[in-house]
Amino acid sequence: MSEIRMWAFWRAILAELVGMTIFVFIALAFGLAFATLAQCTGHVSGAHLSPAITLGLLASCQMSIVRAVFYVTAQMLGAVAGSAIVYGIKPQTTDSLSVNKLNGISPGQGFSVEFLLTLQLVLCVLAVMDKRRGVNGFAPLAIGLSVGLGHLAGISYTGCGINPAWSFGPAVINRSFENH
Repeated sequence: MSEIRMWAFWRAILAELVGMTIFVFIALAFGLAFATLAQCTGHVSGAHLSPAITLGLLASCQMSIVRAVFYVTAQMLGAVAGSAIVYGIKPQTTDSLSVNKLNGISPGQGFSVEFLLTLQLVLCVLAVMDKRRGVNGFAPLAIGLSVGLGHLAGISYTGCGINPAWSFGPAVINRSFENH
């Protein structure tokens, strides 16, 4: 609990909030955007930029539960802020904000696609952040490529949320939690 009183803690929380806001806002080249933002925020917060990654790092005992709760909250708020910016710029794009679509597959199949693609991302992050690897200067690129791979594989099925915050932000703005 004492870490909540430290500036470095709040700086890391703010990095996650701003990073997620920008990630959702510039959702063009997902993988490269993620790699770039990971490079920019990695030295401050670890550049999780996803509740799934944060929970993976929590489960592997690489962060405190307090920090994880604050990170996930910042990521979710950042996703809503990024979606609100997109909606504010072009309100008629609400349909394209949603990544919670099922294109010819059942909800169970959609869950399976999202679960497997999110799992490969979290495993990639855990692998590149493993301290036994030594230098991890290419970690942002590897993670960005993993995000890009996920989008290539899943976008035609579910819109490829692979990031719970990425799916949550548009759902809040659209007020639509179907298939979320």
